[in-house]
Amino acid sequence: MHKKILAILITCLPMMAQAAELDGAQLSVWWGVPFIGLLLSIALGPLLAPAFWHDHFGKISVVWSLAFLIPCAFGFGMPTAIAGVVHAFLAEYFPFIILLTALFVVAGGICLRGHLRGTPAMNTGLLALGTVLASLMGTTGAAMLLIRPVINANENRKHTVHIIVFFIFLVANAGGALTPLGDPPLFLGFLKGVDFSWTFKNIFGQTMFMWGALLVIFYLLDNYYFHTKGEQLPPKPDPSLPGVSLHFEGKVNFVLLAVVVALVLMSGFWKPGISYDIYGTVVELQNLLRDGLLVLVILASLWLTPKVAREGNDFSWGPILEVAKLFAGIFVTIAPVIAMLRAGEHGAFGAIVSAVTRSDGEPHNAMYFWATGILSSFLDNAPTYLVFFNTASGDATELMTRLASTLAAISCGAVFMGANSYIGNAPNLMVKAIAEERGIQMPSFFGYMAWACVVLLPLFVVMAFIFFR
Repeated sequence: MHKKILAILITCLPMMAQAAELDGAQLSVWWGVPFIGLLLSIALGPLLAPAFWHDHFGKISVVWSLAFLIPCAFGFGMPTAIAGVVHAFLAEYFPFIILLTALFVVAGGICLRGHLRGTPAMNTGLLALGTVLASLMGTTGAAMLLIRPVINANENRKHTVHIIVFFIFLVANAGGALTPLGDPPLFLGFLKGVDFSWTFKNIFGQTMFMWGALLVIFYLLDNYYFHTKGEQLPPKPDPSLPGVSLHFEGKVNFVLLAVVVALVLMSGFWKPGISYDIYGTVVELQNLLRDGLLVLVILASLWLTPKVAREGNDFSWGPILEVAKLFAGIFVTIAPVIAMLRAGEHGAFGAIVSAVTRSDGEPHNAMYFWATGILSSFLDNAPTYLVFFNTASGDATELMTRLASTLAAISCGAVFMGANSYIGNAPNLMVKAIAEERGIQMPSFFGYMAWACVVLLPLFVVMAFIFFR
């Protein structure tokens, strides 16, 4: 029996290498149901059935993946289905999850110890620091590094909800806008061929507008609570006492973080021209080398980081395992959606393409900004970015040059509007959970959205008017 199965697999290998890609023009909208179903599961599962979701989200991801792969195998042949999985994992999923894991592990090994007093100036400085760090170590890494010091600094204050909400706005979202390391959507763009420095050069103005506006609003609001609501801080302690002065544990991870940045830069600038065709998926040598060395960085961090540093951060594998399981399903089920969007007006999603396209055939940048942003508010912003990246062109070179303003609109919508709800970006829920564990009564799902509507929505309107007319 085993010999027969092996013979069948060997027979299929040449077919898999030549398997045809899905033709989006021939696909009906029903092929998008597994992708939409998975995203809705991610959005509603934790709200409607939290216990069931927590225990079975990995299985749910597998079920939705099979809901696409099985019909695909029957409709277009097993080689096409298998080649699609190979492409999803080798070209997108593995590079994505390896980098995210490296940032998660390295940041989780850096623990800031010491006494901080939560004055408005101190809190604004901490949020500004986290915002800048987010573009260097990822929104997840920066959020995990600073959320506990921020909570500790304000443990004697009565009003702290606004501090955590703005922390999510800035550190967990807007801070990641300047590099592909900052936020998963931008790294997907980097994997698709967008230059590492492109976002810094092309959405710097939009990013400074968001950072500056949010930090000013936060300072004014925190200052109001601090001086008007009778906040009391304990006396400033003697810095000579043990545990008072600020210091880092796990400092070796700063070196490893620099290595991560260097490896990503290497894969973007070093082009040896060597590639391998694996069942129709072209894998370049520099990307293989980057991912292999990132795995070594992860192992080095786990080995070299003092145990006390990870314990101080309450480090656990749960968050990254959840992301890994869910994104495996996302990258598989998004394949037919991307194929239909690439078909343009001839595909099943022609209405979406028409909505973001002007009558002269050029992209409507404001519509790209709002469409990407609204979907990123309630669905994960990484696949949303990927969908509109392919809707606009799918060609990184064209998007960086002739359609640069369109790519800027997509990037800003995905990164900034991921802050509109708890489910818009993975760190949002992680920060909320840590705050609640420390006794902070965070807003409900819709209560948080009310904060976003009051603070963020007016800024998005102004941004669209200034930058994306």
